[in-house]
Amino acid sequence: MKETSKAYDQVIAQCRNLFGRKMKDYGAAWRILRLPSLTDQIFIKAQRIRSLQEKQVQKVAEGQEAEFIGIINYSVMALIQLEKGVVETPDLDAEAALALFDEHIGRTKALMEAKNHDYGEAWRDMRVSSLTDLILQKLLRVKQIEDNQGKTEVSEGVDANYQDIINYAVFAMIHLEENTQPAIKS
Repeated sequence: MKETSKAYDQVIAQCRNLFGRKMKDYGAAWRILRLPSLTDQIFIKAQRIRSLQEKQVQKVAEGQEAEFIGIINYSVMALIQLEKGVVETPDLDAEAALALFDEHIGRTKALMEAKNHDYGEAWRDMRVSSLTDLILQKLLRVKQIEDNQGKTEVSEGVDANYQDIINYAVFAMIHLEENTQPAIKS
């Protein structure tokens, strides 16, 4: 599990770096986005990943990794929007946005560690395509909850679904990274 924690942190460091750089370029323009808009952005990225996994030809240079990073970062934005609410004009500087990023990733990683303990790191035996499908399923659940004005009868809320989406995307990134490393010969 220590290896998973380290790999998780490495993936998140990539995501956080890009998030910070985009904050410098665009500021917190994303703060005006309503949750369904963020959900749709994540959905588009997950659909593209699935398309890349199924097709033999790729016409845009960005691969699965860039899309998984986008899924993680947009999911963090959604968690921030859930906590702080949507605003009419951007209201966060880079430092405040990164502090919120860290706070939500901290909670999400703690959830991953608890589930990883209980499930015995079962995700390591899963395929990246299965993780992609689970992300899409979670997004369809979120869309339904949004259509129900956030009400659920027996299910967890959208926040738990966004956290699961982040964790599945991190697991996919870890798989992709581990499968591109050259085999070590003894």
